[in-house]
Amino acid sequence: MENTPHHMLQMVSILVLILCISSSVSTASLKVGFYSSTCPSAEAIVRSTVKKAISDNPGIAAGLIRMHFHDCFVRGCDGSVLLASTSGNPVAERDNSINNPSLRGFEVIEDVKTQIEAACPQTVSCADILAFAARDSALKVGGINYDVPSGRRDGLVSIGDEVPQNLPRPTLSGDELVTNFARKGLSVDEMVTLSGAHSIGVSHCSSFSKRLYSFSDTSTQDSSMDPSYAATLKTKCPAPPTTTDPTVALEPSTSIRLDNKYYEGLINHRGLLTSDQTLFSSQSTKEMVQSNAYNGASWAEKFAHAMVRMGSIEVLTGSDGEIRKHCSFVN
Repeated sequence: MENTPHHMLQMVSILVLILCISSSVSTASLKVGFYSSTCPSAEAIVRSTVKKAISDNPGIAAGLIRMHFHDCFVRGCDGSVLLASTSGNPVAERDNSINNPSLRGFEVIEDVKTQIEAACPQTVSCADILAFAARDSALKVGGINYDVPSGRRDGLVSIGDEVPQNLPRPTLSGDELVTNFARKGLSVDEMVTLSGAHSIGVSHCSSFSKRLYSFSDTSTQDSSMDPSYAATLKTKCPAPPTTTDPTVALEPSTSIRLDNKYYEGLINHRGLLTSDQTLFSSQSTKEMVQSNAYNGASWAEKFAHAMVRMGSIEVLTGSDGEIRKHCSFVN
């Protein structure tokens, strides 16, 4: 009997943790086909515009998927990453150094919004447009298709300082990544699965050059990186101090194809960022990396599911927020 209060406290603590996590990710308030009667052409407009944009510039696919991720991890999936800085708010999320100049695809979202506003004024949120665009990017460059629950509303606030407080840094360890994603209600396997988005896109040298030139007090180069890969990277990324910050492909073998080659790269010690390679070197995630490397179809299915889960983080619905007329500014 003496232990009963302690056990009850444990149960309450666990219940509170579950409630906190489930409140971060909630698809219950979103609905597939949300605009089927109010703006039936919405998703088709997004798909055709995104498809053309990626045909013109394949790098846009990685940009739109990354933008959706950066939106959802800061204030939830509310389109806050799309808001421009103003005189009253000089540094919005998109102008924080983590996002500017590396985030790409704003003009695609604005193009879509202009077309949708002409068809269905003040009906479709910018947050939903971005979620649709990320899905259509995955379809175009990876053949990965999935239904996107919609009904998100647009947020009214965008604060640049909140970006580094919420987004995972490229130098994080495996345990730190697990904690970062858990705060958003995402599991370890979902974190590893979503990291596969790094099979496309590029990174600035400054995000990983320490692994090449000044890794530790005892070693200039990160020993977990394949030496021949490191040598190749050094030809593209000058040693600091440098006045330039070039970009290199996150996964060079299929840099414009969203696939599971990223995980093969990790097994071969060719992960570009610390936060990439740590997924293979950490015991808690190593087997997940191996599983994704050996079964591309299973990874693609999990990626679709994880994107839906990520797209449901802390969403605004109902009468919260607004439907912006322009994605860069509040009404």
